[in-house]
Amino acid sequence: MRVLVAGAGVTGPSVVRALLRDGAHVTVTDGNADRLAKLAQDDVELIAGLTEPPAGTDLVVTAPGWKPTAPLLVAAAEAGIEVIGDVELAWRLCQRRRQSSGPMAEPPAWLVVTGTNGKTTTVGMLESILKAAGLDAVACGNIGLPVLEALEGNPKVLAVELSSFQLHWAPSVRPAVGALLNIAEDHLDWHGSLEAYAQAKARALTGAVAIGGVDDPYVAKLLINSPAPRKVGVTLDEPIEDQLGIEAGKLVDRAFGAEDLIDAAEVTPGGPPGLTDALVAAAVARAYGVPAQAVRDGLRAYRPAAHRAAVVAELAGITYVNDSKATNPHAAAASIRAHDRVVWIAGGLLKGASVDDLVAEAAPRLAGVVLIGQDRDVIAAALARHAPDVPVTQVASGDDDAMTRAVDLAGAIARPGDVVLLAPAAASMDMFTDYGHRGRAFAEAVLNRLGLPT
Repeated sequence: MRVLVAGAGVTGPSVVRALLRDGAHVTVTDGNADRLAKLAQDDVELIAGLTEPPAGTDLVVTAPGWKPTAPLLVAAAEAGIEVIGDVELAWRLCQRRRQSSGPMAEPPAWLVVTGTNGKTTTVGMLESILKAAGLDAVACGNIGLPVLEALEGNPKVLAVELSSFQLHWAPSVRPAVGALLNIAEDHLDWHGSLEAYAQAKARALTGAVAIGGVDDPYVAKLLINSPAPRKVGVTLDEPIEDQLGIEAGKLVDRAFGAEDLIDAAEVTPGGPPGLTDALVAAAVARAYGVPAQAVRDGLRAYRPAAHRAAVVAELAGITYVNDSKATNPHAAAASIRAHDRVVWIAGGLLKGASVDDLVAEAAPRLAGVVLIGQDRDVIAAALARHAPDVPVTQVASGDDDAMTRAVDLAGAIARPGDVVLLAPAAASMDMFTDYGHRGRAFAEAVLNRLGLPT
């Protein structure tokens, strides 16, 4: 086949390797010449900035972030050329392997997790549980390791985090177990509507076992309508049959056997979001046949990744918390909800999401707000409507050291007992490389302000 790879970023190298192993003739295009040059090799053709596929192209494999409205992808569709993502390519290669013979014929099991928030934590927990059960498992997908690259190590089980973009471009993926945590407004600029975004997420529920966070009414509806033969709910209330939930301070399983899994107080991170993530991870693992003891051991061993409600420092009764991963209003609301009184640092790219519900809910907890980023005026307007008495300061995006300025302003507002919280409710790319860069900038600004070693 003659295959065009659209995008030379994170997934590009593993896509090229997989296609070359499969005997394809590979062309790669990207608007970034430096990124494109990194894929230079004798058997790969590089063409910068294509807006239509080269003549004779049989298939386009796109980077997940490319919108369907990108001129190149529109031109491919109009020419009748199939467009898929790297996850779909990985799935098809796995299915082809299943149809072959020999010792490597059986592909790894796919255990898929998606949702607006919590999916990275859930997949990390799931990987920890699977390893506690002695399984050869690897976390991959949106968590950072491309699925095709994970397959190169021949694992037995994949704990796959999938974004709405990845699921959009992966129409035939049918996981052994798929889970949907929650649905809230996010990436509406990409999908065009909340319904389209939710339908992309719901593709995770099309395999043998579907698991949903049923405390979210939208997810509960999608779970009911799922074609999966087995459907399991997760709730923070006492579970009924075919659910996991919380009873007498313990995470319990009432779907795969009447088992107590772990004390809720032992789960890290705690609070409603962390407990939901742990229950979903447990449900996925139990659906795959993992014993309760491994669930307990895996959750006890798990430690959250960086930039997720991480305490940077505490001084003079003021706590500084980095939750840069709160990249949408739903995540920011959960982050603020965990504290009684907050000086909130927020702002960035809202991606079309509304912040009115977030601000209205958070208003009683806000001691002050410092706004940064491109869409700070949108958040400021919501604060004026729903929290008019809360002091609000804006930091211009053109400030050379906007995060340092934001931390200094927030620290000046905070009083003993307060939390200075970076929970932006927005994406970071207007000012930073990614949410990790933003989180590191916050942590460094906090440590410098407090005179602590960085």
